[in-house]
Amino acid sequence: MSSAGIARAATTGWRARWMRLTAIFAVIGPGIITANVDNDAGGIATYSQAGADFGYSLLWTLIPITFALILVQEMCARMGVVTGKGLSDLIRERFGVKVTFWILLALLLANLGNTVAEFAGVAQSLEIFGISRFVSVPFAAAFVWILVVKGNAKIVERIFLVACVFYVAYLISGYLAKPDWHEVAIGTLKPTLQFTGPALTMVVTLVGTTIAPWMQFYLQSAVVEKRVSIEDYPLSRLDVIFGCIVTDVVAFFIVLACGATIFKAGGHIEDAKDAALALGPLAGKYASSLFAFGLFNASLFAASILPLSTAYYVCEAFGWESGIDKRREEAPQFYFLYTALIVVGAGLVLIPGLPLLKLMLLSQTANGVLLPFILVFMLLLAQDGRLMGQYRNGRVLSWISWATAAILVALTIAMLAFSLRDAFA
Repeated sequence: MSSAGIARAATTGWRARWMRLTAIFAVIGPGIITANVDNDAGGIATYSQAGADFGYSLLWTLIPITFALILVQEMCARMGVVTGKGLSDLIRERFGVKVTFWILLALLLANLGNTVAEFAGVAQSLEIFGISRFVSVPFAAAFVWILVVKGNAKIVERIFLVACVFYVAYLISGYLAKPDWHEVAIGTLKPTLQFTGPALTMVVTLVGTTIAPWMQFYLQSAVVEKRVSIEDYPLSRLDVIFGCIVTDVVAFFIVLACGATIFKAGGHIEDAKDAALALGPLAGKYASSLFAFGLFNASLFAASILPLSTAYYVCEAFGWESGIDKRREEAPQFYFLYTALIVVGAGLVLIPGLPLLKLMLLSQTANGVLLPFILVFMLLLAQDGRLMGQYRNGRVLSWISWATAAILVALTIAMLAFSLRDAFA
């Protein structure tokens, strides 16, 4: 081959690689962002308390939870790609307005609690560095509002992807806690569970914070807004799987860090701020500072996403215009809901004496109770051949999905039963 031919071949190969790379970046994002937002202030508080109260004994639960998260998220992304519609839109079309209204009301209340938890996380993380919540929370609320209202979908997504990188702080913090890796391996690979109200409540709360109902609505809406084609769906599926694995690795290290320090010392925490402060004398100031920084990053990140996801699914359900790329006059309901959730969520955190940890854990438990109901609607939609065609759930996937939903329902019932038993014992 002549030198000119070699040059043309090299140029063609470079262009092909560049086009492939461009295609990848055009598709990835929703899966990674949605999964990582799952490690929000409420999630960090839950994982911290799981480690502080139960040590390494619940680490094993993160393995089946990760598989369930991948299963659920993949279905949502696939439905978004195939139908071009959001989840609440599909629920309304298939099951009617009344059913949709009650689902959205429950989700709206749960998400309001989650949004309060995010701003509480901002307040608690910066209080460790001496910044008052009366300064940090209003500034955080203004920042997340301006980010979405004044930005566009591409810019906002890139900022969110950068925020995902900072979760590495928890991996470093967990390593600095110097855990006993032999005990960690036992807790990870040898399932054990105390059949008590607190233990079962914690398991359901772990499920609820890791596979939160709002995630399914946000992911599907984000995939639809990104206009992912069916040809590019394999990349979207990879985006989802990678995001799910990364988020639960982070969760693993949060549990591990608190199990290696607070549980071993026989301590108790009331919130994620307590976890960060407790790590100081037990694992060193760097572990404590990294944990606090991670809490701030996660809280600010999720304070942007949670109101956004709520605005998405409410507007979709009622046929209103929605989307970051829409102007305010084009989607007034979308921006009103987003603004209202930020104002109310941030405002409640500034109320003196509000029991923030109880509110955080209650919102995560509510997620766990709501999830089975959302899963049932999702599974009925995903296996509908008229809606999904050749991309519907197959027999094996349907069996696994229904079994997962049944386990979640059983856990929820067991949690309620044992909690009532312990309350009246």
